[in-house]
Amino acid sequence: MNTVYSINGPVVKVKDTVDFSMLEMVYVGVKRLVGEVISINSDETTIQVYESTTGLKPGEPVTGSGMPMSATLGPGILSNIFDGIERPLKRIEEISGAFITEGADVSSLDTEKKYSVKVKVKTGDMLIGGDIYAVCPETPVIEHRCMLSPNLSGEVVWIAEDGDHTINDVVVKIKKSDGEIEELTLCQKWPIKQSRPFKTRLPINKPLITGQRVIDTILPIAKGGTAAVPGGFGTGKTMTQHQLAKWCDADIIVYIGCGERGNEMTQVLEEFSELVDPRTGKALTDRTVLIANTSNMPVAAREASIYTGITLAEYYRDMGYHIAIMADSTSRWAEALREISGRLEEMPAEEGFPAYLPSRISEFYERAGYVENLNGSEGSVSIIGAVSPQGSDFSEPVTQNTKRFVRCFWALDKSLAYARHYPAINWNDSYSEYMDDLSNYYEEKVNRDFLKYRQEITKILHEETQLMEIVKLIGSDVLPEDQKLVIEIARAVRVGFLQQNAYHKDDTYVPLEKQFLMMGAILNLYEQSKKAVTAGVSVRDILKTGLFERIIRMKYDIPNDKPDMFRLLNVEVEQGLKKLTQEVLAV
Repeated sequence: MNTVYSINGPVVKVKDTVDFSMLEMVYVGVKRLVGEVISINSDETTIQVYESTTGLKPGEPVTGSGMPMSATLGPGILSNIFDGIERPLKRIEEISGAFITEGADVSSLDTEKKYSVKVKVKTGDMLIGGDIYAVCPETPVIEHRCMLSPNLSGEVVWIAEDGDHTINDVVVKIKKSDGEIEELTLCQKWPIKQSRPFKTRLPINKPLITGQRVIDTILPIAKGGTAAVPGGFGTGKTMTQHQLAKWCDADIIVYIGCGERGNEMTQVLEEFSELVDPRTGKALTDRTVLIANTSNMPVAAREASIYTGITLAEYYRDMGYHIAIMADSTSRWAEALREISGRLEEMPAEEGFPAYLPSRISEFYERAGYVENLNGSEGSVSIIGAVSPQGSDFSEPVTQNTKRFVRCFWALDKSLAYARHYPAINWNDSYSEYMDDLSNYYEEKVNRDFLKYRQEITKILHEETQLMEIVKLIGSDVLPEDQKLVIEIARAVRVGFLQQNAYHKDDTYVPLEKQFLMMGAILNLYEQSKKAVTAGVSVRDILKTGLFERIIRMKYDIPNDKPDMFRLLNVEVEQGLKKLTQEVLAV
């Protein structure tokens, strides 16, 4: 019998054995703690334990499972809350109370609940990996599509009657090429560190619409794309991800709380359970799965939580859904890698992180994408990962390596956050590489002038940044009127367009059509003001008309469902400045 030889935190070693294989899931000790083999040599096997090893002693048994660390995939995932190794926290609470006991042997999915199953195949059909053989309503808004494992194929030889079934009931039997009969239930298992296969990658050319103007218009992310949200303490990473989870147009949200404070996860649970989904009118939790691995949970499980989350996302992608993953935060995941690497006595790289940190980060983000699935449907996985650099230092290894592998970088700014500018995304330090991919969508689905307006808005912000350097040195009074106007228009862009109020019914989410009309109103004010300044009107007199404040308040004054009001606003601006110009010329 294989036994524990040494224990160093979550790292356990077994001497003189050849019974285990690399990345095999094992059970450690009399409590059967879940672990994974991470290193093997002729003398010893090293195991990473995903639960607390407190109380574990040398000499306790270690048994193998014969399979890699896997997630159970089937109906019941949505609306659930799991820990990092896909154990349902609600079920564990019923058994052991508020704290998770070591070795809690709980099925990932409810094995007693029955689903109304409709079999989609008939006897004699040939099935290949990815084919859908049964469907059932998992929640009021999501249909669960049971798919043949990518590793299987065969001829249907038996089907169950439509009706109520549990996840372990056999609903279809197939005969494989070797003559063996394979029984298909409503669920399957898949190794969490192995990406699920697909037919082909498709071009990324549709935006993930979030309703946040600074993102959708200035720094867009595509469906199937990747984005990083780096920011120091208090800059609003979690708040930004909450808002994206609530409002983005993905079909399903996978929220991974990786090493974050427990009160933040509590806030997620409370908010999501109370919020009505604007897309369906049902509870938002009907299309959400939460993976809670808080800072007081075993550190090794942080690594597993990231892989568990992406595996669940890929599973629903294979059904033909669009998934958005919110990973909060990948820095805590990297810190877990650093701690375990130290216990393994590996050679440290920059700031003590392991030398393989870049490859682990890339492996995670490269599982995103917009694909054609094995069954011919289309689906996507978009990843938005928060990064928590200490002291807001974006030059630290996790931020820099994440920047290498994502195409969208939303840098959160402490000064903007403290000024109550939400979202606190610094437009000068951030970038998106998706604009060229999405240009056709904006021109065809919104307006052919959308990109032109965006370019003019970003030009104004860039000019303001340059002018503010001069203002810091010599003050604004010495600037010519046209440059003063740029500064005032830029303020209208920042406060009236980029800044949003998450608690206002019309400003918390803004459709693309209104975003375009808001840009048009600001640029119309700029053009009319330039004409007035050219005619001799001072910027101070233009500000006295109140038109700038009127433009700033349009986000509140014009409801999302009344775009025609922008035409009246533009007429008001034109007539107001025309009247002011005539008065000045008359004098």
